[in-house]
Amino acid sequence: MCGIVGYIGYREAAEVCTSGLLRLEYRGYDSYGLATLSPSLSSYKHLGKISESAESAKHLKGTVGIGHTRWATHGVPSETNAHPHLDEKMKIAVVHNGIIENYADLRRGLEDRGVVFTSQTDTEVIPHLIAEKYAGNLFAAVSSILPLLEGSYALLILAEGEEKVIAARHGSPLVLGIGDGEFILGSDALPLLDYTRKAVYFEEGDVMEITKNGFTIHNAGLPVSRGVTEIEWSLEEVKKGGFRHFMLKEIFEQPEAFAHTLSSIKRCTNEMDLIKNAHFITVVACGTSANASLVFSYLMESICHIPTRVVLGSEFKYFPTPHTDLVIGVSQSGETADTISALKLAKSLGAQTLAITNVLGSSITRVASSVLYTRAGPEMSVAATKSFLSQVAAFMQIVNLLSDHQLDRELTEIQRYIPEILNTDMSDAVKLCKDASSLLYIGRGMFYPVAMEGALKMKEISYIHAEGYAAGELKHGPFALLSPETPVIAMCVSSTVYPVMMSNLKEIKARSAPIIAIGKDCDKDLEDVADVCIPLPAVSEYGSVILSSIILQLLAYHTAVSLGRDVDMPRNLAKSVTVE
Repeated sequence: MCGIVGYIGYREAAEVCTSGLLRLEYRGYDSYGLATLSPSLSSYKHLGKISESAESAKHLKGTVGIGHTRWATHGVPSETNAHPHLDEKMKIAVVHNGIIENYADLRRGLEDRGVVFTSQTDTEVIPHLIAEKYAGNLFAAVSSILPLLEGSYALLILAEGEEKVIAARHGSPLVLGIGDGEFILGSDALPLLDYTRKAVYFEEGDVMEITKNGFTIHNAGLPVSRGVTEIEWSLEEVKKGGFRHFMLKEIFEQPEAFAHTLSSIKRCTNEMDLIKNAHFITVVACGTSANASLVFSYLMESICHIPTRVVLGSEFKYFPTPHTDLVIGVSQSGETADTISALKLAKSLGAQTLAITNVLGSSITRVASSVLYTRAGPEMSVAATKSFLSQVAAFMQIVNLLSDHQLDRELTEIQRYIPEILNTDMSDAVKLCKDASSLLYIGRGMFYPVAMEGALKMKEISYIHAEGYAAGELKHGPFALLSPETPVIAMCVSSTVYPVMMSNLKEIKARSAPIIAIGKDCDKDLEDVADVCIPLPAVSEYGSVILSSIILQLLAYHTAVSLGRDVDMPRNLAKSVTVE
């Protein structure tokens, strides 16, 4: 959930680390901090976002440094709980992404030995443990205490008197960038892009020692080597490019993201055979990825006739998995802890595993037996938009290829109409939503997960309570919530369910709830019942799934902006959920 960076080279480390943390701020923005060597160890911490005080850390001098941006897990957001954490002598500094699950036992042992703690965090046990073992060799001291740590970690560590960075990975992502006379470390590749496109991705259990002259890697006490990977993303892709927010930029990047995903999946013939030969498919995912996966289940069962269920990553351990299952893990970042844990469990039960992700070299690609990449490009905003669309694109292309190209026409049609829908006027719908106490989103068939995703976007960035329902479920409880203060957003674009959806809308209208309806253009019947009608082009049901999803993204975005919300960094959230 947090982001970490490190630098060793010839530049001022504080400046490099600060700019790197800004690239990682989507991972957490409760607080941030830096430590540098010059040659003494100096540190700085700040409560709040990096973007609010990025200049304040640049007084730290030195060409070796580490940094951290925090999403609080253990201990409230505060300067005391911010990283880096130091030992009692303030000679060793640690930044950490992950959770040390046995920290309470370790802390009690350290306190029994006289160590005084200053924070509430799990991380602080690490510098104290290292200090107990340190005798002038930081790599040796770190290696000796890592077996004591249970849980997950990506660590960057400095010690006064040693011009080096020690890095270790277990369960949390870490990557090294190889520049010209310099090395940059990060939780992902984004902090590297200003300096290099050459990267080494840490494998599970890797411990790396980085000096200005090079680096060595050990795993299980033995020296190992890792290949150098070319980063596919460009620096321009991680800039706002004239847009007010990353979220809006990423919504407008969806025509290209959709096309890139279709092309990427089309080339993956071996993975198509794996899916085609499955007797039963389980998809594990969380949040937005779970909603996209539900669209896939409708498509697979209706067109390919392969039984397909969707299980939340955090719930998968409670569902026994047949040995003949294919288990597909879906994660934009490739770092979603619950989804990765589910895939590991599936493999242990003998299931075949396939990952669908957007990030080359991510942790999920090292767990799954096979991988499909959506190649949507980097997504910086916490609220997922183009990653949802690209996942649905991947699923549609999978079904298209398995069904002898039954969806070719529909996929071409979608690519034509996505650019047209991006400039839809949302002002009337926003007026109804922005003062609401709650919002209900309803749909049937494939539009049920579209409704859930629309509600998720709204609650994430506007902080208005919103829930997505299958329209037929409203009378089983949610009808009690209907009032003039509870607008209902309805998907009315599917011809197969249109009559029953119209009946649902008239029932809602009879309870005085305002209605925002997404339907086909020039639908007079819909205009008569809805307070606001948002027309879509006359496209297929599959095309309407995509276009209505974009409409709901725009509705959430413009509602949040009208309320003055921090769209790209909503409160309490982080982009990559790397802890269970």
